Amino acid sequence: MNAAELLIRCLENEGVELVFGVPGEENLHILDALADSAIRFIPVRHEQGAAFMADVYGRLTGKAGVCLSTLGPGATNLLTGVADANMDRAPLVALTGQANLDRMHKESHQCVDIVRIFRPVTKWNAGISRSSVIPEAVRKAFKVAQTEKPGATHLDIPEDIVAETFAESSRPEPLLVQAPFRPEPLARQIERAQKVLAQARRPVFLAGHGAIRNQAADAVRACAQRLNIPVLHTFMAKGLMPDHHPLSLYTLGLKASDHANQTIGEADLVITVGYDFVEFAPCLWNPDRDKHIVHLDLSPAEVDAHYLVDVGVLGDLRLSLEQIAEGLDPWDSGWATHVRNRVESMFQRLREAPRTWPMRPQHIIEDLRAELREDALVITDVGFHKLWMARLFSCYQPNTCILSNGYAAMGLSLPGAVAAKLLYPDRPVVAVVGDGGFLMNAHELETAVRHQLALVVLVWRDNGYGVIRWKQSLQFHRTFGVDFTNPDMVRFAESFGAVGYRVSAPDELRPLLRKALDAQAPVVIDCPVDYSDGLGLVPA
Repeated sequence: MNAAELLIRCLENEGVELVFGVPGEENLHILDALADSAIRFIPVRHEQGAAFMADVYGRLTGKAGVCLSTLGPGATNLLTGVADANMDRAPLVALTGQANLDRMHKESHQCVDIVRIFRPVTKWNAGISRSSVIPEAVRKAFKVAQTEKPGATHLDIPEDIVAETFAESSRPEPLLVQAPFRPEPLARQIERAQKVLAQARRPVFLAGHGAIRNQAADAVRACAQRLNIPVLHTFMAKGLMPDHHPLSLYTLGLKASDHANQTIGEADLVITVGYDFVEFAPCLWNPDRDKHIVHLDLSPAEVDAHYLVDVGVLGDLRLSLEQIAEGLDPWDSGWATHVRNRVESMFQRLREAPRTWPMRPQHIIEDLRAELREDALVITDVGFHKLWMARLFSCYQPNTCILSNGYAAMGLSLPGAVAAKLLYPDRPVVAVVGDGGFLMNAHELETAVRHQLALVVLVWRDNGYGVIRWKQSLQFHRTFGVDFTNPDMVRFAESFGAVGYRVSAPDELRPLLRKALDAQAPVVIDCPVDYSDGLGLVPA
């Protein structure tokens, strides 16, 4: 057995099913070992796509997604996707090939210090200088990546190390996989939280993605329903409380005034559950520092002048919520009804706007939601469409609308949709993307075609960087450097072997979506969009 084969055995030991990557000279031994493994290797067209696929895999499963590259430019191409996973708390393990140890001390072809480059965007990383440490290094990489708060880790593996062989008598073995224990919350902190809640008149839950990661969605719903407390979600927590439920207030995440900002402005107590500052900064919802805050999480609250907690309850979120709800009387329904009616009124006015051409964002969203099952997976890219989708697209189950919010990296949606469809071939998968983000990783359409993945790419086309164009107009009353041209999206899709459709009237989108979702191949839908209404903010 050589060290590459040991590495793959360690990955198998961790339950790895898929590795996304690009082959190179310095990872040849790893690829050869993968060829004899049960792990499925997914060759992609760019390392950034591989990292985004591993990122979304981690978000959807809670298990670390794995991406692989060679050294130098292959490794640096991974960097954006690795940083995205780390900031969005998605477990990911990046493996990079490296030059032989005997040339790493001098100037050498494609040889750069990848460990130092990756260090700021990972929870932990290391270079492997002895083959015997591979079991420990792999176990640590996965344990750190998957431990709350999860994120990215990285191993840099020189090509001469993976080529080393072991005698049968001295062959290392993979280490036992052990998961950290989630502690129970302290009884005295539960009692303190109950006292703070009992004094509130207008409480609101602010649910973050940590509540989904820690399988606490059911507990949040049960606690909210028992106490009659409405629930606001960060963009990444969409679907935790089904949006058709009268206690759902959709999402908080716009800097501009909106129903969510008005609600949290009126609230006197905010109960955060699995909330992370990178999802939406406290200064944006607590500018006057006047909110009482109960912090529920596995980790202590980050230090922030706008996030001074009355009580922090640390431990298993499900137990914390169950125990807090015991002994408290439910709130009068008037508060929850008032804020829910405001949400519904605002969104209804948006939907009732005349259907024009090009289509307004709210009508694209309405048609998309109407054609999707409740368990469909929507992978949303970054841009103006993300703000609209995060705010207005109804979700009924957790982790059914995946978006990049902490690092907010463009180009995520198509690679992410590939990973989602590989994981869940029987569920509808739609990548929602602007024309800017689509062409950043459009080459992964070939990956989708090669693997016969029946996914849908809905391109919102405005021939420019729409959200920047809008902000320039607001701030400078002119635009600059934000306009571009596009290929013929239909012919572009067909050139890859995918199906291409173009929406040419407002009543065509739903029938085309229906056809696309029934297709047995990747489908690209070119849908012109009119962002001239901005975010469609309607005064209450």
